[in-house]
Amino acid sequence: MVERRYVELPERGVLAVSGPDARTFLQGLVSNDVTRAGPDRAIHAALLTAQGRYLHDFFVIEIAGSLYLDCEAARRDDLLKRLKLYKLRSKVTIEDATDRLAVAAILGDAAPAALGLAAEPGAGKPIADGAVFVDPRLAAMGARAILPRDRLKPTLEAAGLVAGERPAYEALRLGLGLPDGSRDLEVERSILLENGFDELNGIDWKKGCYVGQELTARTKYRGLIKKRLLPVRIEGPTPAPGTTVTYGEQEAGEMRSAADGLGLALLRLEFVDKLEAEGGALAAGGSRLVPAKPDWLRL
Repeated sequence: MVERRYVELPERGVLAVSGPDARTFLQGLVSNDVTRAGPDRAIHAALLTAQGRYLHDFFVIEIAGSLYLDCEAARRDDLLKRLKLYKLRSKVTIEDATDRLAVAAILGDAAPAALGLAAEPGAGKPIADGAVFVDPRLAAMGARAILPRDRLKPTLEAAGLVAGERPAYEALRLGLGLPDGSRDLEVERSILLENGFDELNGIDWKKGCYVGQELTARTKYRGLIKKRLLPVRIEGPTPAPGTTVTYGEQEAGEMRSAADGLGLALLRLEFVDKLEAEGGALAAGGSRLVPAKPDWLRL
């Protein structure tokens, strides 16, 4: 029998966006189609600068008529401030709900079945005054829960789940090549298409205008992507985030988050191609890196 595990994520915060204009308000700001978010559907979306650079990303699902954003806890005040700057005359209320709501990840392919969900990205349902949903990026990552803090543990354990350890969550995320917010994307510098947001269901190309949409679309249709975030196996000590990746004497990229022999690196595609064609090795901080191409990635 496969043990079904959940991991509490205290580094995640929750914002609530409510009011008659909540959906149209977010729709004009973020990279994905907010009209698709509902009680039974979560989406993944990003807020960008006007120049199309990364600011924040989050998951959005409707709970009891309001839209809830599963976001980075340490940066939620910045996200709240930025959203309020756009409020103007919109009939919308934006509040920090982190004190009353907690976030957990339910790991792996068995997660949807344990929660009674279809095994498809974003499938969700209300539960215990909160919600559970399959990770909108990739079903292989499992599911997520947004629940009242005092009900998170009993609700998940009633579904047959047992508490797991954080390293298991990180190993799954890194192995699948999924970025973790500002740990892997540089604020006001990174662009979505270098970091998998297209393939990982973070962009809707038909929804119309949003902040940063013009540069994002131009980058896609002109084929301007020269770098990609890729999972790497680390042979040696774990390089710190920001460590330069080299191919011989040439700079080939930069490390992002890593743990226990697995990591993510933003790599220049020309060197990924050279590695495949000519051999050699990538290195970072005295360690050898072996990149992999996830099944979901299109190069």
